[in-house]
Amino acid sequence: MATKVREIMTGSPTSVSPELDIVTVARAMRDEDIGAVLVSDGDDLMGLVTDRDLVIRGLAAGGDPAQVKIGGIASRPTATIGPDDSLDKAAQIMRERAVRRLPVLEDGRAVGIVTLGDLAMEKDEVSALADISAARPNA
Repeated sequence: MATKVREIMTGSPTSVSPELDIVTVARAMRDEDIGAVLVSDGDDLMGLVTDRDLVIRGLAAGGDPAQVKIGGIASRPTATIGPDDSLDKAAQIMRERAVRRLPVLEDGRAVGIVTLGDLAMEKDEVSALADISAARPNA
């Protein structure tokens, strides 16, 4: 059984420039079949954007989606975790901060993302969340 974040995280997370428009980022998320991207300026993590953020903060806010910059709708990372931190610490941070995704930083650089679903599949594999998280996308 895994005990460290690095054992369950998604490595090599997709990172985008804050200057990209939301349409470009949405297409990248579609093409890569992912629900979240990190927003970075070089190695500096500026935030995280989910598919829900694209809809709520991007499209529903109005304006031309080809002109709205992803940096303007990104959630600032309220918390991060290290790859050698424990899964219990990740769960505690998620609970305290009410977040479902944690960027994983090593030496100040993003090396992964760990999600609530990742934790569920590892810690409680018979839970409904683990079943949903393990299922193939219905695309």
